[in-house]
Amino acid sequence: MSNRLTLEALEVLDAIDRKGSFAAAAATLYKVPSAVTYSMQKLEQDLGVTLFIRQGRKSILTPAGQALLAQGRELLAAADRLVEQTRQIDSGWESCLNIAVDTIFDITELYPSLTGLTEQHPQLELNLYDEVLGGTWEALVSGRVDLAVGVSEPPNHTQGFTLLPFGSVEMVPMVAPTHPLAQHQGIISDEQLAHYRAIVVRDSSKQLPPLTRNLLERQPRLSVTTIPQKISAQIAGLGCGYLPRCAVQSYVEQGRLVELATESGSAISPLYLGHRNNHKGRALKWLVSDLLKRGSSKQGDS
Repeated sequence: MSNRLTLEALEVLDAIDRKGSFAAAAATLYKVPSAVTYSMQKLEQDLGVTLFIRQGRKSILTPAGQALLAQGRELLAAADRLVEQTRQIDSGWESCLNIAVDTIFDITELYPSLTGLTEQHPQLELNLYDEVLGGTWEALVSGRVDLAVGVSEPPNHTQGFTLLPFGSVEMVPMVAPTHPLAQHQGIISDEQLAHYRAIVVRDSSKQLPPLTRNLLERQPRLSVTTIPQKISAQIAGLGCGYLPRCAVQSYVEQGRLVELATESGSAISPLYLGHRNNHKGRALKWLVSDLLKRGSSKQGDS
C-alpha cells in the first residue's frame, strides 16, 4: 500500500491555511507556486476528496480539509518532538527551548540566566512567549512550551508536571493622581471600588476556562493584554487596578501613580516555575537550576 499522506504535504496544507493562498504559502515554504498547486492536487487525488474551495483570491478549507489539517498538525508536532528527542538522546542538549513567561513576572529577571545558558550552549534556539494567568499553564500543558515562568495560579491537578516555588509578587491597588479615587479620604470599601472601571489583563488561555484576579462582581472593566499596557492605562487615568509593586515603584516616586487604601488591601501572589516531569534535556535542567539559584540569592540579599 502506497503512502498517500506525507509530512511535506501536511506542511503545505498548513501553510496555505495560515497564509490564505497558494502563492503566499509557496513564498513561506520557498517553493514555486506550481509546486504547491501540484502537491495539493496530488493529495486531493490520492485521498479522493476536495480540500479547498476558492473564495476570491483566498483558498478556504472544506470541512474535510479542516478535519485533515486539525489532525495533521498533531502529526507535524509529533514529528518535531521526535526529531527533538532524537537530538537530545544524541547530545543531551535540546536544539530549541520554548519558554512561556507570565506577564506578572518581570522578564528582565530572566535575562541573566538566559545569558549564562547561551554561553553554555551557543547554538541553542530560545523562544519566549508572553502569556497571562491560565494561558501560562495552558502553554505548558499543551506542549507549546518546555518551561513556564511565573505561573501564579496552577490548577489543583498537576500530575506529570513539576512546580517549583519561584518567589512572589505583591499586587497593590493603584490609580493615577487625577482619578476620583485618589481624592478619597479614608478606607475605600469594595462596594465603593466596584463603581469605578477596573483595568484588567485578559487571560490568554484558549482552551482552559479564563481566570480573573482582583475583579469585583459587576465592576466595569477595560481589558488589555499585558502588564505594561495595564500600567500605562492606569497612568492615563482610565481606571483602577492592582499592579505589581516592583513594576510601578518608580511611577509612584514620580507622582504618576498613587496607592489606594482599600478594604482588601494589597495581595501577595506566589509564583512558580513549571515543566514536564519527563523533560530530561540539559538546557532545561541548567536553566531551572540557575533561575532557582539566582532567586534564592536575591531573597537572601533582600
